[in-house]
Amino acid sequence: MIALKLERLPPAAAGASLPAKLRMLVVGGLFCAGLVLAGQGLWIHAKAFLAQILLDRAFDQSVASGAIVKPWSWLDTYPAARIEVPRLGRSAVALEGASGQALAFGPAHVAGTPAAGEEGTAVYAAHRDTHFAFLGEMRLGDEIKVTNRDGIAVRYRVTGHDIRRWDGSGIDPAAPGRHLVLATCWPFNAVTSGPLRYLVYAEMVQEGMRKID
Repeated sequence: MIALKLERLPPAAAGASLPAKLRMLVVGGLFCAGLVLAGQGLWIHAKAFLAQILLDRAFDQSVASGAIVKPWSWLDTYPAARIEVPRLGRSAVALEGASGQALAFGPAHVAGTPAAGEEGTAVYAAHRDTHFAFLGEMRLGDEIKVTNRDGIAVRYRVTGHDIRRWDGSGIDPAAPGRHLVLATCWPFNAVTSGPLRYLVYAEMVQEGMRKID
């Protein structure tokens, strides 16, 4: 038998309910923080969706006029291409240059890589939780259509995918042939940024053709 001495605790003094109040404050704070984080998540997706409406309109005007048309005046870049994946019903207008501002509104054409249809490897990047969330759903043989700002549309077929570190992608912008890489962060369900990138590779299967209305 184990001896165990029990002791009766003295009654709580008046005003000793601070721990309970503190718990309420902590719970309330966590609840508010959750609302803020949820609101931020909703805002990110809403901003990405609404920006694409304006980018679509600006891109169509660019194709029609042959001039650079910005969706709003203070944007420090411009619509460069429209990327479409017919099987998944996905479409997004990409901005020129993968700056932080550009990626907040859509995919971006990575500086230093050729435009779609040109010799070498064209690279477009976007966030994994918005415009390129569908990359994990792509299959071998999927068609990717990229329309440049001049209205020339180029078609590619997916040939594979890989996961690489951002500083060891192995992508050669000057590689012989006409290639396409779509890139996003990996893992898809991660909540923080990391060094890994999910890359979808594709090869051109049709020369560029201008859309005639």
